[in-house]
Amino acid sequence: MTMKIPFYQVDAFTSRLFAGNPAGVCPLPEWLDDATMQSIAAENNLSETAFFVPRGDRYDLRWMTPEVEVDLCGHATLATAFVVFHHLSPERDAVAFDTQSGELVVRREGDLLAMDFPARPPLPLQPHERLVDALGTQPVQVLASRDYLVVYHDEEQVRTLQPDMDLVSGLDRFAVIVTAPGRDCDFVSRFFAPAQGVNEDPVTGSAHCTLVPYWAKRLHKSALHARQVSARGGELFCEDQGERVKIAGRAVLYLKGEICV
Repeated sequence: MTMKIPFYQVDAFTSRLFAGNPAGVCPLPEWLDDATMQSIAAENNLSETAFFVPRGDRYDLRWMTPEVEVDLCGHATLATAFVVFHHLSPERDAVAFDTQSGELVVRREGDLLAMDFPARPPLPLQPHERLVDALGTQPVQVLASRDYLVVYHDEEQVRTLQPDMDLVSGLDRFAVIVTAPGRDCDFVSRFFAPAQGVNEDPVTGSAHCTLVPYWAKRLHKSALHARQVSARGGELFCEDQGERVKIAGRAVLYLKGEICV
């Protein structure tokens, strides 16, 4: 018997279609088996597909790339909250998700959706011996939390970087964030995770769990305006709150339909 699953595709961290980071969102009455959800994520071929199940007035939420389940995903959380607010429960002003990374709350703030995420401050370390070869350009500084945080002098270096994805996939961290001061914002970044099935993620909320503590300390300010300068590009409004970070952005619906499995 064929099951029909509602499916939404939402462009996150943007106010216009065909920009930001597209995420798949699948509301479920109960969990499917892991293999089926991973197959759906692979078939969608988006950087992440979110699956969520109601539990009282909250939701359990999981995220999958085309190849693996991940422990934290910002843009697909924003996209899921957008679906809740605009399609499932438009009367709500806040929604709580229970995830592998704990409780994540998303609130409406005007036309922004603001996410409350755990901070992942980076620390200096001795990087993998192939890191610079993988990126092709010598950085100013290398730090890490879950991901490498690689700091460059200026925005142009970040924009023009052409990593060797085979080498990046062989590094010893989940992914690589590259960053620099921005020309018309506080900082810019890009995010590479080829070992997770995503060569370059267009806009990465979870990366800002590391970027925000770094830039807040460096710039001596808690409120930060960020851009991810991938080909699609995205805009984020962030705040350092110590052990938590606020990551806010806009989102737009691209597609609504059904998956038949």
